[in-house]
Amino acid sequence: MENSQENIEKDSLYSYRQYQEFGGIINEKDYQNVLTRAENMATLDNKSLILQIESIAKVSGIILRNSEAALDKRIILYGILRTSVNAGEKYHHSQMGDQQLFAEALRMLGDKDSLQKLIKAYPNIFVKNPKPSKNPIPKNQYHCFSCVLAM
Repeated sequence: MENSQENIEKDSLYSYRQYQEFGGIINEKDYQNVLTRAENMATLDNKSLILQIESIAKVSGIILRNSEAALDKRIILYGILRTSVNAGEKYHHSQMGDQQLFAEALRMLGDKDSLQKLIKAYPNIFVKNPKPSKNPIPKNQYHCFSCVLAM
């Protein structure tokens, strides 16, 4: 019989696999760290981050569900990703643009419909399998152009 910690680890691995299947490119450690930090957050102190993502969502036709007490979880994840500090890694998500980070937040939540709206609204930012690389992109997966060039 499995203990609860093993169940949590299995669920986390499945979620990370699902995130990767949606085209996610953030490493598993950072992915888990972002989700853990987001669990206890209901709002962000940085109003300009909130306004930036609200603007991107509006252009994309994505409806955010904010309340007086809590922001939409997609905004929280974006805010954490945007404010993460590069720990000396060559390729880090802090080098991505706002639309790209919002796409990663949508992938983390498995929000495929919103992801497709974002890709459609910003077609020049997201490219479809642009070139072969040593780390091939799964067929029919979209990625941000700067991330593909970094592969």
